[in-house]
Amino acid sequence: MRAGTRSRRTRLHSPIVLFLLLLAATAFAQPRNRAPVSKTSKTQVVMLGTGTPGFDIARSGPATAIVVNGTAYLVDFGAGVMRRAQGAYEKGVAALKPTDIRVAFLTHLHQDHTTGYADLIYSPSLWRKGPLEVYGPEGIRHMTEHLIEAYKVRRPPARRGNPDVQVDVHEITPGVVYKDSNVAVTAFPVKHYDNVAYGYRFQTADRSIVISGDTSPAESIVDNCNGCDVLIHEAYSMVTYHSLTPENQAAERRQHTSSVELAEIARRARPGLLILYHRTAIDAGPDMNAEDVLLKEIRAVYRGKVVTGHDLDIY
Repeated sequence: MRAGTRSRRTRLHSPIVLFLLLLAATAFAQPRNRAPVSKTSKTQVVMLGTGTPGFDIARSGPATAIVVNGTAYLVDFGAGVMRRAQGAYEKGVAALKPTDIRVAFLTHLHQDHTTGYADLIYSPSLWRKGPLEVYGPEGIRHMTEHLIEAYKVRRPPARRGNPDVQVDVHEITPGVVYKDSNVAVTAFPVKHYDNVAYGYRFQTADRSIVISGDTSPAESIVDNCNGCDVLIHEAYSMVTYHSLTPENQAAERRQHTSSVELAEIARRARPGLLILYHRTAIDAGPDMNAEDVLLKEIRAVYRGKVVTGHDLDIY
């Protein structure tokens, strides 16, 4: 290589080298304890269980997962929750590997929302890293303690010296009940007859999601959605309602939300997407509780986007 060529290259690159050296010096001069730059999240809603206390083999007990940046947050743990989580994992939702589920929220203490609790606690317990964190209404601590007491006999003698399962229980009141780098979770009261029951709002960097739990029409749903991206709400159809005895009609009105009532709630709450789940039907036959009937009734009043959720649907 000629000397003249080398000299020209040196002169051409010298300003670039100086700029890179200056940039490196500036970077090292920055304080080391500065807050990390926030990253845009990717939030998914995974319907793990969309059923009721009935024995519909296509619909497990109520359970919904909000997945943010590879972390799952579970709402309710009805029958079959861990098997549905495994199904979602095999469908490609890596965060729902059952052993990786570590944070759960409960809307209320009714059996159809809690019969999978022992499964959630114990089935992944040998592989779960750290405690299971559970947030729910007053009474969840009592339920947890008695489940753990009931299952103390589960281990064979050779393993009874192992540490017991770890469950950190948080009995909540309305307000922000959980917050981390992915999500802020707000609990708000809903109306489920005389039960202490909560709905939840999940706020992430890219989506706002509200889930009703079991409730009759509640103004708190409208207030907490208020243009949210996704509203997941229970409902019953008027066809179902009119098939019931007067006694069961009264029970439905006290505890749940009709299609007509939900259409009005959604009209005022303005969700980007309304997902129907937990179609209630006390003593109504299957022909009286078809999902297309419920959808038709809601769409007659509400013009927004609405779908019926099925187990393992992802939104």
